Amino acid sequence: MSGKFYKFLIISGALILAALFIIFLFFYNPSHNLEVYFLDVGQGDAMLIKSPFGQNILIDGGPDRSVIRKLTATLPSWDRQIDLMILTHPHDDHVTGLVEVLKRLEVKKIIYTGAVHAGPNYLAWLKEIKAKNIPLLVTDGPQDIILGQGLCLKIIYPLKSFINQETENLNNASIAVKIIYGKTNFLFAADLEKEAEEELIKSSIDLRSNVLKVGHHGSDTGSTEKFLKAVRPEIAVIEVGKNNKFNLPSRRVIKRLERIGAKIYQTDKHGDIKIISNGKKIYGY
Repeated sequence: MSGKFYKFLIISGALILAALFIIFLFFYNPSHNLEVYFLDVGQGDAMLIKSPFGQNILIDGGPDRSVIRKLTATLPSWDRQIDLMILTHPHDDHVTGLVEVLKRLEVKKIIYTGAVHAGPNYLAWLKEIKAKNIPLLVTDGPQDIILGQGLCLKIIYPLKSFINQETENLNNASIAVKIIYGKTNFLFAADLEKEAEEELIKSSIDLRSNVLKVGHHGSDTGSTEKFLKAVRPEIAVIEVGKNNKFNLPSRRVIKRLERIGAKIYQTDKHGDIKIISNGKKIYGY
């Protein structure tokens, strides 16, 4: 190969790379919005958060593989990486779909409580994590995760460590998350029941939020009037399956939400629910 031809190849390659970079800049239009998807996965929880800084965060995965279909329909083909997976607690309606996510998508980091549970789907999830050597972090109390300027993911519950502990009620060992973007707040209450809600009310944590993912699929075991008044949501989202055997959501919870003036959305009625924040206000639905 002559020196001139070699030089020609180098210059041509550099020009092609420069052209591709210009095309990328032209077409790449990063959103400055926070996008929160409450995915309709039947009787279970699955929420996808797309941050304005490019992170994809998945909270729970629902009771079956349908979460994969939802994720591939929501995430662009060039960005199907989950930067952070959060398992709130190891019940099947939260963990089962995450097993398939681990098999099909690249997951960079995982947070869980470390609570002891012998459910086969939970054990399969742990096995898959170990096989792929994914960093598995345990939350042992409230902590802040800064995702970018003006964007913070706050783990507000549990207030203590549950690692390697057997708990009588796994719902009250759930991870509750608050996402703050600018002046807007989203609270994901997992499956917390009234005892855990009371703990949060007594703590110094600010619960006020524009959007509330209602705890435990709208069960009357939680969402007490006192808790809802502390949160004061404009929007309440209930992740629940059609004609579920538990007859959820509870009419009592619906009435409580109505009394505080919250606009209510349910995945069994409305399907996937998308809420957007620009840091100043929320919109979408």
